Amino acid sequence: MPENAGPLVLVQFYLDCLSHASYLVGDRTTGRAVVVDPQRDVNDYLETAERHGLTIERVIETHVHADFLSGHLELAERTGARISYGSVAALDFDTDPLADGERLDLGEVELEILHTPGHTPESICVVVREHAGDAVPYGVLTGDTLFIGDVGRPDLLSSRGRSAEEMGRLLYRSTRALLALPDGTRVYPAHGAGSACGKNLSTELSCTIGNQRVGNYALADLTEDEFVAVVTDGQPAVPAYFAFTSVRNRQARPVLDEDTLVPSLTPEAVLQARAGGAIVLDTRDPEAFAAAHLHGAVNIPLGGRFAELAGQVLDAQDAIVLCGDQDTAVEARTRLARIGFDRVLGALATPVDAVGAAHLTRAIRVEADALAEQLARGAAEFEVLDVRGPGEVQDSGTVPGARLIPLPELLARLGELPTGRPLTVICASGNRSSVAASVLRARGFDTVDLRGGFAAWHGEVAHPAGRAASAAGRDADGVTA
Repeated sequence: MPENAGPLVLVQFYLDCLSHASYLVGDRTTGRAVVVDPQRDVNDYLETAERHGLTIERVIETHVHADFLSGHLELAERTGARISYGSVAALDFDTDPLADGERLDLGEVELEILHTPGHTPESICVVVREHAGDAVPYGVLTGDTLFIGDVGRPDLLSSRGRSAEEMGRLLYRSTRALLALPDGTRVYPAHGAGSACGKNLSTELSCTIGNQRVGNYALADLTEDEFVAVVTDGQPAVPAYFAFTSVRNRQARPVLDEDTLVPSLTPEAVLQARAGGAIVLDTRDPEAFAAAHLHGAVNIPLGGRFAELAGQVLDAQDAIVLCGDQDTAVEARTRLARIGFDRVLGALATPVDAVGAAHLTRAIRVEADALAEQLARGAAEFEVLDVRGPGEVQDSGTVPGARLIPLPELLARLGELPTGRPLTVICASGNRSSVAASVLRARGFDTVDLRGGFAAWHGEVAHPAGRAASAAGRDADGVTA
């Protein structure tokens, strides 16, 4: 984000692994600043504020988040900042609530609070003006009310008695209120593509009200009924950890010390913890995991959407022992803490094979052509399980006869899986399938997974002619002719 030359300091922080955006907003003339929707590990905000000569005096949450554990308590402890939510938020700790239309001045920079319920009842947006009274605001921090290309999903509160239709109608009115802002107002949302808080989020991290007015399907000229129908249809499965994190964000919980080391555990200590019910979480890539891992270990590769995947297949109350690259233990602990999974007992201090062959096993990964041959012989002997989301399957298809259970729903739907025959698990690329297969094996299922995922199936089996033609068009060095 380019630096503004005037009094306004506005810095966007983006976590790809959670598709989460947060913001530091400050005034150079006074040195006063706020942080909006912070992640739980807060060192980056403190370092950035210091670099700009700013003091963080307030933390503003646009709503009670469900997809990550926010860092309001951590920032308050480190800086003495006040914590603010919209005035209708129900919380278990002291806050400085913000009323609809309330204005906060940081000096020349002014913030205006807009109550925008719909994604949640307490959702707010923060309008940022570089100078009080500017006719065209510099921007608006929209939280989960308005994304680039989408709006926040209105269906997350069904377990609390708030229907998707009720929340959708509130969201319709809130988004139309945002459209009253001038077209030049920059839009800064709390999430980008990949977030389960919406279904059509753009990879762009900012935009303008004017561009969203013409390019966002949910801001089209729709009636309220049409809006509710279109935004509630086709939403992705809700990860199981959302309910836990939403509750945890309302509580006065312990704060994270992101600078503490993860305890190192001997192989004997790891085996003892496993015997006591701890989950062995292997953070290596699927191929390394398949070659050798501890019996019963769950494989969630640290690259990519590690915390989100962990939240889909583990429980927040699970005691966890990390296993893999010892140099990444702190990163893995921190990423788990970002969703509130705090029970990390330690990390194996040795390479996995040092635990001893008696405690190790292998995982089978089948090739696409081998799976095709098995299917040709008759699928009655085994079953294919596709753990991709419905939208992915709808867009690209799946293996013939596959059972469809999205990974976020897997644990809740174990009873649907056959126990008398093997399972072959597939996903898009072979990452989620390794996660799912390891979880199922730990629960006694006879499970393998497809190396390379549906992409390999599509290239090797579904469209082999296209693959052959592509290969023929390359020279010996792999350069396309």
